[in-house]
Amino acid sequence: MVTAKAVAKRTYEAAVELFAMLCKKYSLDPLADGVVISHREGHNRGIASNHGDPEHLWTQLGTGYTMDGFRKAVRAAMGGASSGTDGYTKIMGNAAATAEQMKAYLKAKNPGVAKSVLDMVPLYLSEGKAEGVRGDIAFAQSCLETGNFTFSGSAVTLSQNNFCGMGVTSNGMKGNSFDTPQLGIRAQVQHLKAYASTDALENACIDPRFKYVTRGCAEYAEWLGQKENPDGKGWAAGAGYGGKILSILKGILGTAGGTPKPAPAETEAWYRVRKSWADVSSQKGAFKSLENAKKCADEHPGHSVFDESGKAVYTKAAFQPYLVRVSIPDLNIRRGPGTDKPKTGKYTGIGNFTIVEEADGEGASRWGLLKSYREKRSGWISLDHASRI
Repeated sequence: MVTAKAVAKRTYEAAVELFAMLCKKYSLDPLADGVVISHREGHNRGIASNHGDPEHLWTQLGTGYTMDGFRKAVRAAMGGASSGTDGYTKIMGNAAATAEQMKAYLKAKNPGVAKSVLDMVPLYLSEGKAEGVRGDIAFAQSCLETGNFTFSGSAVTLSQNNFCGMGVTSNGMKGNSFDTPQLGIRAQVQHLKAYASTDALENACIDPRFKYVTRGCAEYAEWLGQKENPDGKGWAAGAGYGGKILSILKGILGTAGGTPKPAPAETEAWYRVRKSWADVSSQKGAFKSLENAKKCADEHPGHSVFDESGKAVYTKAAFQPYLVRVSIPDLNIRRGPGTDKPKTGKYTGIGNFTIVEEADGEGASRWGLLKSYREKRSGWISLDHASRI
């Protein structure tokens, strides 16, 4: 299930990038009727055979993806005037405010603020940078949630090291507590990343509510409020929640105490996966994310990743065959890597065998292709039942 969800996530992200590129190229609006539809939606329109793709797969895997959400993600990925998000503030990125500005703003709003609170302000920037989250947005959110750290009317207290109301899901709840201010801020930053991105965390997850978030459902601060979120999801139910955070952020950026450092402008860079730059027909995909492009190249032997200048920026190292020892007589040989692939009806028997390729698949941590089946790539065994020599 974990492997399947990872593949579904990678495929979804690649599809968003591909559809965004195609819609921009042909001046199409992905939110317009009939522009982007699933197989199931096509069947309902009478133009496709009766299959449930891909909604049934998303549902079975519990991804939370929907076709409406996919179309909105495509539009957001297109950028420019057609995206509908001009002027919106991304949560992921570099902080624009300095620690000095943040401290100065807080002291102006709360003259009696504790020194321990001022001392921890730089943690918002360092923890945010570690996860690629704007630490100044996290700090502005804390100012909102704690009443500028007066904790007046707040459901949490300073001693809890919970500066964002995490775990306060209904009136009267105390919320989560953390051992140190740094851990509390780290959990908040991780929770923001859960909403703003589908990328993996860099630090170990300490956010106790990370698993409850539909990943990437609120890319922009404006979408943190459920009422303003396109999918009705978000951090808080109150109207204008994201706007309140941004109003505080604007006040911080207008405070003396440092030169704002605006996030670098995004560029339209695409990475293409081909056998060679000149061999356009061999292209397997075009990606904004270099990591997604690398994964695609890994899945297609003989392909490399090229930047927009035609320079090869990644080529998977050639696989070095190796020997394994099989100690059981009835290890199944399958036609593909995974227990969901058909059996050949043959077994390896006990002995030594050469593995010429590896792959992920259901039912084993890793699968290996036997040398004698290399030409048709039709003989795979579970490497969990073999030991490398």
